[in-house]
Amino acid sequence: MVIDGVMLLWFGLTALAVAFVALDIRRTPENPVMKWAFVLFTLYSGPFGAFLYVLGCREPLPGLHEQYVSARWRQVLGSTMHCVAGDGIGIIVGAVIGTLVALPLLADIALEYVLGFAFGWTIFQALFMRGMARSYGEALRNTFLPELLSMNCLMGGMIPVMVIAFVGNPDAHDPARPLFWFHMSLSLMTGFVIAYPMNWWLVANHLKHGMMTVRPRDDSAPATPQGMAMSGMAGAPGHEAASMATPHRPIPPLAVMTAISFLVLAAGLLIAYVFGDLTRAHPHAM
Repeated sequence: MVIDGVMLLWFGLTALAVAFVALDIRRTPENPVMKWAFVLFTLYSGPFGAFLYVLGCREPLPGLHEQYVSARWRQVLGSTMHCVAGDGIGIIVGAVIGTLVALPLLADIALEYVLGFAFGWTIFQALFMRGMARSYGEALRNTFLPELLSMNCLMGGMIPVMVIAFVGNPDAHDPARPLFWFHMSLSLMTGFVIAYPMNWWLVANHLKHGMMTVRPRDDSAPATPQGMAMSGMAGAPGHEAASMATPHRPIPPLAVMTAISFLVLAAGLLIAYVFGDLTRAHPHAM
């Protein structure tokens, strides 16, 4: 079948892309959490992840990383990629569990949302980035709404692909089959595209961070007391952490963007319901 050839090519390119990013990013002066996020994102998105790493994060010449990643679109790339990398782990775990217990399709999606949000929020956002807040509790409070808005858009893009792309093919919902992993890759890449505009707003209003530059203390590049120089921030060291904790008035207001994120999620569910029938049993249980 044609799809088998496409998947074979995809998985081969993905293996090469992950190997390249995992080896090359060790020389890139990026935050360690973001390095892991790029490797995970490339695992989901194959050669597209490697392309975005080179175009958006890889230092073009020694000493230029701060300037290179200061562009707004690269900051937003880092924010969205970080979201997809963390949330994607929970979403995939939810999809595997949903298959194993043959949950109804709508319940399967709900489980993926809950686990994706929980992992992305409590671990990838609050725990791994807790150094940007005074405590883990404060980090949880600061990252809850940004993570919620980004997650809503991510799932709003993923759901139609997950439900519609391989209608009538239970292999796409069986973790023991290659089609399942190809299916999840397509879904996560679509979710990345849909979540990108929301992350642009979040980064522009200092509600999420973007790319960061981390250099040794004896490097000539400007750095925080912890040895971290966060690019794209024109203020003093620690400016980003202060921005995330200090009340401000985003434009459009946060309430409006929260409503928009839920509309995106609802639109994804509606498309899946109309064209894919969310009420049916889990496809793999057929």
